[in-house]
Amino acid sequence: MLFFGLLLILTLLAVPAAKGWPARMRFAMALALFFVGSDHWIHPDRYLAMMPPWIPLHLELVLFTGAAEIAGGLGLLIPRFRALAGVLLAVYFVAVFPANLHNALNGLSVEGLPEASWYYWARLPFQPLAIWWALFSAGVIRWPFAGRRHRAPVQS
Repeated sequence: MLFFGLLLILTLLAVPAAKGWPARMRFAMALALFFVGSDHWIHPDRYLAMMPPWIPLHLELVLFTGAAEIAGGLGLLIPRFRALAGVLLAVYFVAVFPANLHNALNGLSVEGLPEASWYYWARLPFQPLAIWWALFSAGVIRWPFAGRRHRAPVQS
C-alpha cells in the first residue's frame, strides 16, 4: 500500500508542473516504481518473504521484478516507449497478483510491513487500480474519460 500512497502523494503534490492528469500520473508512477524497484535490490529479504513456495528462483525473481519496475518507470518517461511500458507494466501487475493473494491467504511477517492480515487483504483491490493507472498514464486507454471530449453536438 506504500506504493499507492506514493502514487497519490506524488500525483497531487510532487509533480504539479506536469500538464494534465495523465502526465502527472505518469511521472508519479515512474517515481514510485523507481523507489520500489530500487528497494527490491536494497532490501531483497523483504520481498523474498512474499514469494510463494511453489515459485522457483526466489532471489532471482525479486531482483528481476525490481529491475522490471525500474525499467517500466523509465519506459513511461520516454515517449517512444511509453505505450509499450504501460502495457508491460499492466502485465507485470497481473503477474505479481498471485504473490499478493498468497500473502493475504497465508499471512506474512516482514520487517517494515504490518503483520495484520487485513493489510494484505486490503492490498488486493488496489491491483486493478495499478493496472488501470499504468495503461491510462501511458495513454493506452482513456477510460472512463474517453467519451467526454470531442463529442458531436446532439441534433434535434
